[in-house]
Amino acid sequence: MKPDATDSVSGLAGVILAGGSSRRMGGANKALLPLAGLPLIRRVIERLGPQVGVLYLSVAQASVSMAALGLPLVTDPQPATGPLAGLLGAMREAGPEHQWVLLAPCDAPFIPRDLAVRLLERATSTSLPGAIVSYQSENQPTFSLWNCQLLPRLEQAVMNEKMAGFKQFLRVVELAILDWPESEPSPFFNINDQAALSRASSLVEAGTGVQNPCSA
Repeated sequence: MKPDATDSVSGLAGVILAGGSSRRMGGANKALLPLAGLPLIRRVIERLGPQVGVLYLSVAQASVSMAALGLPLVTDPQPATGPLAGLLGAMREAGPEHQWVLLAPCDAPFIPRDLAVRLLERATSTSLPGAIVSYQSENQPTFSLWNCQLLPRLEQAVMNEKMAGFKQFLRVVELAILDWPESEPSPFFNINDQAALSRASSLVEAGTGVQNPCSA
């Protein structure tokens, strides 16, 4: 049986990873760069927010500009670093009210609007504690869903074993794989440099990628 959409939203916390250094953007805060008239992260919030009960921003450190987005900020646990610490911080904040944490990066403006429900369906159908997207035969761990039962193991991995990346953690925990159908533009298009930002702006202005890609 497919999870009820209302129950899915209420049982999920979401976290947008926005703590990177943006080196390929010259050090500017990539999340706040304009994309067709709106900050890039606003487009991610608009797509991800309706899919979860609460949405957090994972940041390296709190700032006025990020706080102005109106979402609760979660800073990396110290002395932990890396994107895995962002997941840990959000999972700690999610508390007993939310069984699952949905993860996405701040630089993916075409995130599918049904990402959460499809990851949840995949995870629950396999009885595994989460699911990650695979696109064009490549796993995309920053687009993923994690059950909060993993919190003790995640705490150990980040704080004691000093793991920083998802690939390391996925060697010690097993998540389900959700194969996502190809579409243009890619629903998992990442903006890592100015060329990618320009291309995404052109796609948005042309109305391409605004609608949710066809789901299989």
